[in-house]
Amino acid sequence: MSTTPPLGGTYGKILHVNLTTGDKWIETPAKEIYHRLVGGRALVAYLLLRDLPPGANPLGPENLLIFAPGILQGTNLPGSGRHAVGAKSPLTGGLASSEIGGWWGHEFKRTGYDVLVVHGRAGQPVYLWIENEQVEIRPATHLWGKDTGEVEPLIRAELGDDKIRVAQIGVAGESMVYFSSIMHDINRAAGRGGTGAVMGSKNLKAVAVRGTRKLEVADRKRVSEVSKWLGQNYREKAGWAIETGTPGGVIHLNTIGALPTRGFQDPQFTAPEKISGQLMHETILKERDTCMVCPISCKQVVEHDDPDGRYTLDPVYGGPEYETLSALGSNCGVDNLLAVAKANERCAAYGLDTISTGGTIAFVMECVQRGLLTATDTGGYLPQWGDPEAMLAGVELIARRQGFGNRMANGSAKLAAELGNGAEAYAMHTRGLEVAMHEPRFKPSLLIGYATSPSGGDHITSVQDSDYAGPGDNINRVNAIYKVEPLARHDLSEKKLQLVYHEINWHHFLDCGVMCYFHPYFYEHMAEALSGATGLEYSIADVLAVGERANTLGRLFNYREGFTQADDKVPRRLMKAFETGPIAGEALSPEKFEWALRRYYELMGWDRETGYPLPERLNALGLSELLAEVNLKA
Repeated sequence: MSTTPPLGGTYGKILHVNLTTGDKWIETPAKEIYHRLVGGRALVAYLLLRDLPPGANPLGPENLLIFAPGILQGTNLPGSGRHAVGAKSPLTGGLASSEIGGWWGHEFKRTGYDVLVVHGRAGQPVYLWIENEQVEIRPATHLWGKDTGEVEPLIRAELGDDKIRVAQIGVAGESMVYFSSIMHDINRAAGRGGTGAVMGSKNLKAVAVRGTRKLEVADRKRVSEVSKWLGQNYREKAGWAIETGTPGGVIHLNTIGALPTRGFQDPQFTAPEKISGQLMHETILKERDTCMVCPISCKQVVEHDDPDGRYTLDPVYGGPEYETLSALGSNCGVDNLLAVAKANERCAAYGLDTISTGGTIAFVMECVQRGLLTATDTGGYLPQWGDPEAMLAGVELIARRQGFGNRMANGSAKLAAELGNGAEAYAMHTRGLEVAMHEPRFKPSLLIGYATSPSGGDHITSVQDSDYAGPGDNINRVNAIYKVEPLARHDLSEKKLQLVYHEINWHHFLDCGVMCYFHPYFYEHMAEALSGATGLEYSIADVLAVGERANTLGRLFNYREGFTQADDKVPRRLMKAFETGPIAGEALSPEKFEWALRRYYELMGWDRETGYPLPERLNALGLSELLAEVNLKA
């Protein structure tokens, strides 16, 4: 397999840095690696399978921390201002794969490298400085312990360039909180799975990048035509993101019974308007921010001066999106927008995943509610539903692993296992990752996504049933490869599962691309963009196969690390119907879930009984060749 010249959209260079030895080296992978995997999640899973010893300690020096843009980063295609970060997760023990917007991924791609793989552990705090192809390991003791909002300007001043982009951890990553984030541009989080803890375990405070290289593509005109289509259509097709962004959905989701409330216990939240995007826009919104080459500007930036100082909000940390408003708001019973925005700020300053933080605090609140935790157990921390101060205190305790926060910092699944006495029933997670703020009793296909996603309870790779309940772009996109009429929201039939199969593969592709979900591209747009960038012809089937490879590689990695079919389960609460509210009586039965799960295995080419990828599907996907020298055994 030839490696020269590099495939269009790539430099053909993976940068490896060993923090233990100080060694740096460049790998020039075969072009087929980029062609079949594109980047992002698929490349992360492949490199972990190839280079990480089976059973490695996620917080040991042998774990790999991988920053992986894709072929389309650096091409200036709208929506490509993203990249992936991955490792073996300390939270789940399986694949951690998180995708981030902002500017860092584009800037890194301009340095002349396609991927960064960090090995080992430094003897003292350091940061990486990558300027074009020059790589330096610099001391960071003076940065350790500082909030993210302090560190970026200090690094820029130290290096004398205010255009430097910084990926960094806060005190939560330094404390190795199992769901700590890597913050990019201060307020964009690689949030899920604990990559921040992996970075902290390596004594790596930050990765600063500055690049001026021009990325070559095979046919600029073909990529530009896709950009032109987006420019002509985004206002119509992504109007919701332009108007209020994700926070705009809080009130609507509550009205239809789909806003997670008090640990998914209640059918509706009593005061959704008090934590809504509408109230945010009327009160504390300062401006809207955007990512590299994105015209949509969906990101919230909030600001507030509190005379008492308690709820003063610094706009450098952005503002809460939907997941945070629900996770730290309705999910904890908190109806105070300022408190939720402050918690979001602190999570960005400390580097915490807001979804897992909110899920873990909600779990503790329920354990207090049910008498499973006493003041003796928690050192006096007894949070009650709806208490904004207790919620904020939980954020502080977790970030610094102080008191009972030291146990909370390991996530709700591990804490539930420690507590016993039925506590496991109240921890809303799959494979140890707290589930996202989407209600499976309203959208049952989420249960298949949550159960099988390589990273755990991740909504991004799942399907939102209501998106396909009527005519529109989502159904039109699917019809390019699978002819289907709109399907009822609560439907989970053979037709729906076929749709789920294609769309989950599409979502995984977007995390290889690495493309924004909010950009209204169709399958054919990504096929055209990749064809133009690489000089190779991608069909729609090729695009979806990239996503299927990512999902399958994640599956193989998790099985190698000890997961089995028995781990494809979801909290029973999410299959128990509400007795009141808009969706009273609606829930997927355990029997229907089991049928749908096994049928999804068949569609994916996984063994119906074990859930393990079958050799014939690995061959069909071209993975057998890529994995020929890879150890797939535990």
